Amino acid sequence: MDNYAVIGSPIAHSRSPTIHHLFAEQLGHEIVYKKLEADEKSFEEHVESFFTKGGKGLNVTLPFKKQAFSMSDNLSSNAKECGAVNTLSFSEDGRISGESTDGMGLIEDLKSNEVVIEDKSILIVGSGGTAQSIIPQLVANSAQQLSLSNRTIENAISLKEQYIHLLDITCLEGGVINRNFDIVINTTSAHLEGALPEINPVAIQNSVCYDVNYSYGETVFQKWCDENGAKKSLQGWGMLVEQAAESFYIWRGIRPKTREIIDRLSSEPEN
Repeated sequence: MDNYAVIGSPIAHSRSPTIHHLFAEQLGHEIVYKKLEADEKSFEEHVESFFTKGGKGLNVTLPFKKQAFSMSDNLSSNAKECGAVNTLSFSEDGRISGESTDGMGLIEDLKSNEVVIEDKSILIVGSGGTAQSIIPQLVANSAQQLSLSNRTIENAISLKEQYIHLLDITCLEGGVINRNFDIVINTTSAHLEGALPEINPVAIQNSVCYDVNYSYGETVFQKWCDENGAKKSLQGWGMLVEQAAESFYIWRGIRPKTREIIDRLSSEPEN
């Protein structure tokens, strides 16, 4: 039976084992998928030990995506653009391959919700690791114009400079935005404090608003968008499942169907 795992810190909250076992059940595959806790010093040792013992693939979550990037022998072009990796696989010749599926997961979920990206103006709120991982896929899917809004404008400028070869990204201060966007994507963790990202309601007028975070019921950001003029609001359950489906495909060569699993997870709290 093939072994897989997700590695991160903290990791107890991860839904990855549930998702991948549901994929396996759907497709009639038999797999083992576990959670691995690590720290910065032991991360590479955990990865090497897992693969040495016959492990087939690892998902990598915070805070180790850049370390996973650094220890990959082979990187996809997408992973190289992202500068981070969330999916590792181990080949028979002993080499580790890295991919970033976060942006792919977002694109798949937007498409499944009939959100058109091509020729659209997109505002990304936040400039951390999630923003970094989705920009290449938004560009690859022909977004017309990208803007970054961040509480610390210097961080937005730094991210802009990383992708200057892909697209001329505009950096904005959230509180003083004076125009709306076709799509607004919240990548911040302000919800952890029950707060909202700093953004002028003008930005979301008649927009599709996407919160990469997820909860049972509306997220704080979703609720605010719905009350302040958004055309439509979505949250990140779909992105979570779709990025996992991309990992499953990399490892096992078949992509699971996702809609039923997204609906199930988003409506059934895990005990």
